[in-house]
Amino acid sequence: MGAAREILVSMGFAGFTVDAVARRAGVARMTVYYQFGSKRELIEALFDDLAARGLVDRLRATFDRPEPFDALAEFIGAFVGFWASERVVMRRLNSLGGLDPDVEQGVHAREERRVEGLRVIVGRVAEKYDRPTPRSLEEAIDVLRTLTSFETFDTLAGPTRNPEEVATLLIRLAHSWLGIDRA
Repeated sequence: MGAAREILVSMGFAGFTVDAVARRAGVARMTVYYQFGSKRELIEALFDDLAARGLVDRLRATFDRPEPFDALAEFIGAFVGFWASERVVMRRLNSLGGLDPDVEQGVHAREERRVEGLRVIVGRVAEKYDRPTPRSLEEAIDVLRTLTSFETFDTLAGPTRNPEEVATLLIRLAHSWLGIDRA
């Protein structure tokens, strides 16, 4: 996995081949195929490795928070931390998803899991605070999906904002959009 990340960072997806990953890892190409089966499965394993190292445990803690707005803030913070942990790799994987239908499937499946998490949290907010209303529930999920996306993080972080500043801004935007003052 380290070799795959290094190739994406140093060579981009144009240089991301099974041969290049095998050379960087110091193993035979067939070893990579034996371990992962295909380039697509190697990329899937890379996605899973990134999530296991920087996201999964934080998300579990998110859903244990009794206050839904605390859960939302924790959810946003978890994704900001995740996006920031391997920003160049995330950027390249998302770009590769726009070019390769197999990778796009993996990106889409992970996106849907993030949306399901938001659906649970927004449902808890609606239950406790009577907003968003059932009519605007899907709209709220769409807005929060946008706010928690890699693209939004990457744009807001730019060259100068640190992850904590981005998370604070996103949490304020989410609370403001949901219409609940959490000051």
